[in-house]
Amino acid sequence: MEQSTHAGLFTRRFGPPPRQGTPSVVLVHGLGLSGRYFVPLARRLAASGATVFVPDLPGNARSRAAVPRAPGVGELAGALERWHRGLALGPSLLVANSVGCQVVAAFAARHPRLVRRVVMVGPALDPGAGGWRHCGRLLADAPREPLSLLAVAVSDYLVTGPLRFAASFRHALRDAAESFEGHLARVVAPTLVLRGAGDTIASRDWVRHVARVVGDGRAAEVRDAAHAAHYSAPGAVAALIEQFTAGGRT
Repeated sequence: MEQSTHAGLFTRRFGPPPRQGTPSVVLVHGLGLSGRYFVPLARRLAASGATVFVPDLPGNARSRAAVPRAPGVGELAGALERWHRGLALGPSLLVANSVGCQVVAAFAARHPRLVRRVVMVGPALDPGAGGWRHCGRLLADAPREPLSLLAVAVSDYLVTGPLRFAASFRHALRDAAESFEGHLARVVAPTLVLRGAGDTIASRDWVRHVARVVGDGRAAEVRDAAHAAHYSAPGAVAALIEQFTAGGRT
C-alpha cells in the first residue's frame, strides 16, 4: 500500500501505478468514516491487477483538515471530482458504501465521462425514512458487524469528531430527501447495487428500487454480511465486482 495526499485528500493506493488506458478503481467510504474499512476489499481487487485508490473524503478522518467545516454531499462530490482529475485517472470504476453512494451518485450524474461503472454497497440514505429511524437502523446493524469493524468505525468517528459527524448526517438527510433519487436517475454507467443479506440500513426493497432508478442497474445480495459487506465478506464482494466488470451476470 502506498499513502499520499492529492488535492488535500489523504489517499491510499493498492496495486500497480496507474497506466495510460488502464481503468482504475476508486473506493468511497461512508458517513464520518475513513477509507480504512475498504482495505480488505482493496487488497483483493489489487491482487487481480487493478489499481485501487481509497481517499478519505474532505472533513473526514485523515482529510479532516482539508475543509474548515463539514461539507455537504454536493461539495464532497465536487472535491472527489477535483481529486480524480488531478490524478488523471480517466473513466473509473467507482465503489461506494452507505452515504458514500450519495456522493458517487452526485459525481456520476455530473461527470459521466469520468465513470466506467458503479458499484453501490448498502446505499443510504433511504429518503422514505427519517433521521431517528436511520439512527435506529444503524444501532440495529452494529451487532451484526465484526468487532474489528466497530473498532475502526469508533476510531474514525472520534477523529472526524461528533460535531462534524452530526453536521454531515444532516447534510446527508437533506440530500436524501431532495437530490439522491434525481442523481440516481441521471447515472448512465452500468451499476451494480449490493447489500448484505443482514443489512438493517439498506433494505432489500430499497436496493431493488435503486437498481431500477439508475439507467442500467442490477441488484445482488451477499450472504453472511450486513451493511459493510465489503468488509465482512471482501472475497465475495470482490468476486461479484470482477464478474460485473467482466460483463457477466451477477
